[in-house]
Amino acid sequence: MALGTNNHKGISLRTINISLIIGAVLVSALMFVSTFRLSSSFRRVTETSEQQIELRKAARELMDASDYLTEKVQRFTVTADMRFVQEYFDEAFIAHHREEAISRMSTGTASEEALKVLKDAMKESLALMNTEYYAMKLVIEAKGYTDYPELLQSIELSDSDKALSPQEKMRLATEMVLNDEYYNHKYLIRENMTISLEELEKMAYDKDEDAMAALSNELKLVRVVIILQTFGIVILVWLTTKLGIHPVLNAVDRIKEDSPIPEGGAVEFRYLAKAYNKMYEVYRKSLESLSFRASHDELSGLYNRAGYDLLLSSIDLESTYMLLFDVDNFKTINDNYGHGAGDEAIRNVARVLKENFRSDDYVCRIGGDEFVVLMVHAPKSAKNLISSKIKHINDELGNSRDNLPSYSVSVGIAHGSDSTDAINLFAKCDTALYESKARGKHTYTFADI
Repeated sequence: MALGTNNHKGISLRTINISLIIGAVLVSALMFVSTFRLSSSFRRVTETSEQQIELRKAARELMDASDYLTEKVQRFTVTADMRFVQEYFDEAFIAHHREEAISRMSTGTASEEALKVLKDAMKESLALMNTEYYAMKLVIEAKGYTDYPELLQSIELSDSDKALSPQEKMRLATEMVLNDEYYNHKYLIRENMTISLEELEKMAYDKDEDAMAALSNELKLVRVVIILQTFGIVILVWLTTKLGIHPVLNAVDRIKEDSPIPEGGAVEFRYLAKAYNKMYEVYRKSLESLSFRASHDELSGLYNRAGYDLLLSSIDLESTYMLLFDVDNFKTINDNYGHGAGDEAIRNVARVLKENFRSDDYVCRIGGDEFVVLMVHAPKSAKNLISSKIKHINDELGNSRDNLPSYSVSVGIAHGSDSTDAINLFAKCDTALYESKARGKHTYTFADI
């Protein structure tokens, strides 16, 4: 009978899945937009900070370059070492850090006021260089140097200064770069630079504040998206758990218990549960209708070959001992006492085996006079126990009863942990049984480990 879905009420997984996909796409798109905007805002904050750092660095470089020139000219007027003249002119006309600083600030985002003040400082610095040139020329004249920069060659000393002695020229040069007038000019340069730096700081603060405000707004949007996403995940987990995971776990437990599955959860799962339950009912009825003969030997009442094969597929061979029994000289019993006696001997062996092994163990008749015992959950250390059981079995079979002759069994034994599969395990038992037969029968052999 086909299963319909018209009478199934509940939430469909297909509907949930489509809704979740649409929701995930929308949230992902919103997250992408918000993170893109956040990234842009963060980039603006970073660029603004970098620009302001660069501007402040340029202003300080201008100040440092001016101080560097002052240091070189002062050291030259004191030591008359031409090395300081060379370093002075390298900075002023080769490195020209001051000009580079002004250029970077002109192409940057510095305020007009800050740039104007810096340019004024630059003018003061250039004006001060004329005094420094004159002081250096005085030292050159005093020392009689002939190899010096071309620019200084164009500097003409006044007649009164030319008339000074070398010592007086040196003293005048030193005084020119160390007196109050010189330092007043230096003070004006530094003051202008300080004003420019303050202007840059103020501009940087305003820009940073604007950029941080924009970044804060974007962060709020991201937080809202994260909250929505978290809420969606919670809903997803709840729906998945309620409609999918719990019904599946419950179904697994019921299957392990060999019982029907509760018809709950999503519509699709309810449909599957109902289909399973119908098949389960058919299966149970089929099991009940199976004949006992399908898996048991009619003569001995033990598991037959089919039952033996079924057992091998369901037990844990790793913890199982297999014992392969063969009735010694069974053909002689049939020939001398008739087949009825042979059948009675088989039934007697079956009884003795069942009495000497646990109810959890499986006793099987797999051939005419061949029996197998599967000792489940048996450690390899059970050898002594098995030896004792076999001796007791042969003792019982040796006691004549019901007009039967005394007889015995030979046994081959192997543990499943030493075999790759059931076929290999049986082969080891068969080899061990053959060895028992070769040693005179009425004995047992454990397979080589």
